[in-house]
Amino acid sequence: MLRKQFMNWCNEGERIDEIGFGSLRLIQKPEDFCYGIDAVLLASFAEVKRGSRVIDLGTGTGIIPLILSHKTEADEILGVELQQDSYERGLRNIELNHLHDRVKLIHSDVKDILGDKNINPQSFDAVLSNPPYMKGNGGLKNQKDAKTIARHETTAGLSDFIGTAASLLKDKGDFYLVHRPSRLVDICILCRQNKLEPKELRLVSPNRNRKPNILLMHCVKHGRPELKFLDPLYVYEENGCYTEEILRIYERK
Repeated sequence: MLRKQFMNWCNEGERIDEIGFGSLRLIQKPEDFCYGIDAVLLASFAEVKRGSRVIDLGTGTGIIPLILSHKTEADEILGVELQQDSYERGLRNIELNHLHDRVKLIHSDVKDILGDKNINPQSFDAVLSNPPYMKGNGGLKNQKDAKTIARHETTAGLSDFIGTAASLLKDKGDFYLVHRPSRLVDICILCRQNKLEPKELRLVSPNRNRKPNILLMHCVKHGRPELKFLDPLYVYEENGCYTEEILRIYERK
């Protein structure tokens, strides 16, 4: 009976996954795109204060706002998503999890969000983003448009995400980003150009014998120059099981 009830929320090709974090569930369409560990790590990395107003740029189906609704006491959590299908799926995710009072989505390109009548510059305490990692002309592009847009800078580039984050943040507001280590120099340069001072950096590796393939960056708007390197994070033990810290992040311990 319960399974039948949940399937009423789904369109063709979709499924509902129980993702943990309390009783959160997520409607996904594997043919388009499914969230990965990057989103979970970013939501865990961000230190969102009680009563904050938060926005996630490039939210997909709303995975980061959903996790933040469980992990934090933010008053309002917004997500910005360009793709129509992902946006509509995200709206259903909000209703499925009864979060319409705290979580809202905006259908917009990141670089156009400041033109939205409901968005005021310098009005957010924290901005998060898990943007496309690959430059528009780089990498192997998937033939599926949804995956191409999710993985490649097709409309908005890294500079747009960082510039928009800076415009949305209050003075001393926090910007949290997950990206690839190969873009570290670009990230630091763009952040400083936009008055977002890099304050904390954490590198993530598949295991202790592999090079980092994910970075987590925390910046503060108009912060003082000083970058702290946090302890590295390892995803898997040598036996292929999640490390203790990853299990804690996923709330499985």
